[in-house]
Amino acid sequence: MNKLKDKLLFIEEEINNLKKENRFLIPRVLNSAQQPIAIVDGKKVINLTSNNYLAMTNHPEVKKAAIEAIKKYGVGTAAVRTIIGTMDIHLELEKKFAKFKNTEAAILFQSGFTTNVAVCQTLMSSEQDLLISDELNHASIIDGARLAKSPRMIYKHKDMKHLKEILESPQARKARRKLIVTDGVFSMDGDIAPLPEIVELANKYDAIVMVDDAHASGVIGKQGRGTVNHFGLDGKVEIQIGTLSKAFAAVGGYAATTKKLRDYLGSVARPFLFSSSQPPSVVATCIKILDILLKEPYHFEKLWENTKFFKEELKKAGFDIGESVTPITPIMVYDSQKAIKFSKMLFEEGVFALSIVYPTVPRGKERLRTIVTAGHTIKDLEFALSKFKKIGRKLGIIK
Repeated sequence: MNKLKDKLLFIEEEINNLKKENRFLIPRVLNSAQQPIAIVDGKKVINLTSNNYLAMTNHPEVKKAAIEAIKKYGVGTAAVRTIIGTMDIHLELEKKFAKFKNTEAAILFQSGFTTNVAVCQTLMSSEQDLLISDELNHASIIDGARLAKSPRMIYKHKDMKHLKEILESPQARKARRKLIVTDGVFSMDGDIAPLPEIVELANKYDAIVMVDDAHASGVIGKQGRGTVNHFGLDGKVEIQIGTLSKAFAAVGGYAATTKKLRDYLGSVARPFLFSSSQPPSVVATCIKILDILLKEPYHFEKLWENTKFFKEELKKAGFDIGESVTPITPIMVYDSQKAIKFSKMLFEEGVFALSIVYPTVPRGKERLRTIVTAGHTIKDLEFALSKFKKIGRKLGIIK
């Protein structure tokens, strides 16, 4: 045992370095359901940190659907999709999700992260290919690009002039395949990709477009159909991917695309081939939430009513919320220590809003990231806003 400890002595130094850089993480613990008002570390707080956009994690109909699926199918599949892990319920969700996204087909993966890895790795399979990515894309896209065999080029955030320059470069012109990858809604800033311009450039330079709609599905577009629908581009974007862990309150990922590409991914994408499929209760959860979203539009409407109110009140108070136009609202602090202190003081006052510092965001771009949901009441948000103002003044963030 002592010899084992000796071999791992370097870990202590690594942890000390993380602490010096404010990167050593001890997550708070949720002691209740993921609700707009939740119990976190034993304290009742207004929860402005979860991705539970439509407030479906504790919906009685959703829980009932999950329980019924367990009764019928058991707790898990105990197999990958290509052996005996494909249940009829998986196919049902894929069919429903393809219809929701206005695509020919859809394929389920184990998470949004593995979906990005799967698609990037599968399509960018040669050094003759080129993956082109927005500089603020999610970590899963970055890792997917690293696992691909193709080289990659990064364009400045939403900078279409820079994207055009890359597409006109000698490397792009000689590439066998070109894949432009962008988040639909960017997870730290809450802004939306300029998708019409991206699609126009892709068509001009013969590139494939892939949109990560993790924070857009269930959030923007008609009935929450996502970024492609939001811009009226149904049928004009080759690949829409995303997660089922945010607005859809469960876990998993999807790629909505053509039937041929769906079948190709199902035959060669390594995360699909070598990971067990989602438990039936998870799949049933997503089916039920999709049904509720389409039949009960007030959940979606309430999300945006709350978003509008919260943003307007933050601006009136003098907070800098960046370029956000979605329920993700950064409150810019521009200092790591101050952002961490702001979050801690808010928590003591009964509001949970997480500080985001380097390396999640660049140095000098530190902030709190807040997310309102359909489940918050105006009273909840007014309480939270009063605490933001109180502590913001104490810390000199607002006057």
